Amino acid sequence: QVQLVESGGGLVQAGGSLRLSCATSRRALGFYTMGMGWFRQAPGKEREFVATISRNGDNTYYADSVKGRFTISRDNAKNTVYLQMNSLKPEDTAVYYCAGDAFATMSSRYNYWGQGTQVTVSS
Repeated sequence: QVQLVESGGGLVQAGGSLRLSCATSRRALGFYTMGMGWFRQAPGKEREFVATISRNGDNTYYADSVKGRFTISRDNAKNTVYLQMNSLKPEDTAVYYCAGDAFATMSSRYNYWGQGTQVTVSS
Protein backbone atom coordinates (compact mmCIF):
# COMPACT_ATOMS: atom_id res chain seq x y z
CA GLN A 1 0.00 0.00 0.00
CA VAL A 2 1.28 3.45 -0.90
CA GLN A 3 0.39 6.50 1.11
CA LEU A 4 0.72 10.01 -0.27
CA VAL A 5 0.62 13.00 2.08
CA GLU A 6 0.48 16.54 0.70
CA SER A 7 1.51 19.65 2.57
CA GLY A 8 2.29 23.29 1.87
CA GLY A 9 -1.10 24.64 0.89
CA GLY A 10 -2.49 27.87 2.27
CA LEU A 11 -3.71 31.38 1.54
CA VAL A 12 -1.61 33.65 -0.64
CA GLN A 13 -2.14 36.91 -2.51
CA ALA A 14 -2.19 37.01 -6.27
CA GLY A 15 1.35 37.12 -7.63
CA GLY A 16 2.69 35.19 -4.68
CA SER A 17 4.26 31.76 -4.44
CA LEU A 18 3.72 28.47 -2.65
CA ARG A 19 5.54 25.16 -2.69
CA LEU A 20 3.55 21.99 -2.26
CA SER A 21 5.17 18.78 -1.09
CA CYS A 22 4.01 15.20 -1.40
CA ALA A 23 5.71 12.60 0.73
CA THR A 24 5.28 8.95 -0.11
CA SER A 25 5.63 5.73 1.82
CA ARG A 26 6.78 3.55 -1.05
CA ARG A 27 10.04 2.53 0.53
CA ALA A 28 9.99 -1.22 -0.09
CA LEU A 29 9.77 -1.01 -3.89
CA GLY A 30 11.37 2.39 -4.22
CA PHE A 31 9.87 5.79 -4.83
CA TYR A 32 12.03 5.98 -7.94
CA THR A 33 9.82 3.36 -9.62
CA MET A 34 6.85 5.72 -9.76
CA GLY A 35 5.99 8.53 -12.07
CA MET A 36 4.14 11.23 -10.13
CA GLY A 37 1.59 13.90 -10.87
CA TRP A 38 -0.33 16.84 -9.47
CA PHE A 39 -4.00 17.52 -10.12
CA ARG A 40 -6.39 20.13 -8.79
CA GLN A 41 -10.10 20.54 -8.30
CA ALA A 42 -11.86 23.86 -7.88
CA PRO A 43 -15.37 24.10 -6.37
CA GLY A 44 -17.99 23.00 -8.86
CA LYS A 45 -15.41 21.85 -11.39
CA GLU A 46 -13.92 18.54 -12.40
CA ARG A 47 -10.48 17.47 -11.28
CA GLU A 48 -7.88 18.66 -13.79
CA PHE A 49 -4.32 17.79 -14.61
CA VAL A 50 -1.59 20.20 -13.49
CA ALA A 51 1.81 18.55 -13.95
CA THR A 52 3.57 15.19 -14.13
CA ILE A 53 7.15 13.99 -13.73
CA SER A 54 8.83 10.77 -14.83
CA ARG A 55 10.41 8.26 -12.49
CA ASN A 56 13.91 9.67 -12.77
CA GLY A 57 12.79 13.29 -13.07
CA ASP A 58 14.19 13.75 -16.56
CA ASN A 59 10.81 14.39 -18.14
CA THR A 60 8.04 16.74 -17.10
CA TYR A 61 4.80 17.89 -18.65
CA TYR A 62 2.47 20.73 -17.69
CA ALA A 63 -1.04 21.91 -18.33
CA ASP A 64 -1.05 24.99 -20.55
CA SER A 65 -2.69 26.99 -17.78
CA VAL A 66 0.34 26.62 -15.48
CA LYS A 67 3.20 26.34 -17.95
CA GLY A 68 5.95 28.84 -17.15
CA ARG A 69 4.59 29.46 -13.64
CA PHE A 70 4.65 26.04 -11.96
CA THR A 71 7.56 23.61 -11.67
CA ILE A 72 7.30 19.96 -10.68
CA SER A 73 10.36 18.27 -9.22
CA ARG A 74 11.26 15.27 -7.12
CA ASP A 75 13.85 14.13 -4.62
CA ASN A 76 14.06 10.36 -4.77
CA ALA A 77 16.32 10.25 -1.72
CA LYS A 78 13.51 11.85 0.30
CA ASN A 79 10.64 10.02 -1.41
CA THR A 80 9.08 13.40 -2.11
CA VAL A 81 7.67 15.26 -5.09
CA TYR A 82 7.22 19.03 -5.14
CA LEU A 83 5.15 21.60 -6.97
CA GLN A 84 6.62 25.10 -6.94
CA MET A 85 3.89 27.57 -7.82
CA ASN A 86 4.86 31.12 -8.76
CA SER A 87 2.87 34.09 -10.05
CA LEU A 88 -0.27 32.62 -8.56
CA LYS A 89 -3.63 33.77 -9.84
CA PRO A 90 -7.08 33.63 -8.22
CA GLU A 91 -8.06 30.99 -10.78
CA ASP A 92 -5.39 28.70 -9.30
CA THR A 93 -7.55 28.37 -6.20
CA ALA A 94 -8.36 24.69 -5.74
CA VAL A 95 -7.66 21.58 -3.73
CA TYR A 96 -4.39 20.17 -5.04
CA TYR A 97 -3.88 16.42 -5.13
CA CYS A 98 -0.72 14.40 -5.45
CA ALA A 99 -1.02 11.22 -7.52
CA GLY A 100 1.32 8.30 -7.91
CA ASP A 101 2.48 5.55 -10.19
CA ALA A 102 2.12 7.10 -13.64
CA PHE A 103 3.64 9.65 -15.97
CA ALA A 104 0.41 10.80 -17.54
CA THR A 105 -2.16 13.57 -17.86
CA MET A 106 -5.21 11.37 -17.30
CA SER A 107 -6.26 10.86 -13.68
CA SER A 108 -7.44 7.32 -14.45
CA ARG A 109 -3.83 6.28 -15.07
CA TYR A 110 -2.85 6.87 -11.44
CA ASN A 111 -3.21 4.22 -8.76
CA TYR A 112 -2.54 6.27 -5.65
CA TRP A 113 -3.90 9.60 -4.41
CA GLY A 114 -3.27 11.90 -1.50
CA GLN A 115 -5.98 13.55 0.57
CA GLY A 116 -5.45 16.97 -1.00
CA THR A 117 -4.26 20.34 0.23
CA GLN A 118 -6.16 23.60 -0.17
CA VAL A 119 -4.60 26.47 -2.09
CA THR A 120 -6.44 29.79 -1.99
CA VAL A 121 -5.24 32.79 -4.00
CA SER A 122 -6.80 36.14 -3.09
CA SER A 123 -7.08 38.99 -5.57
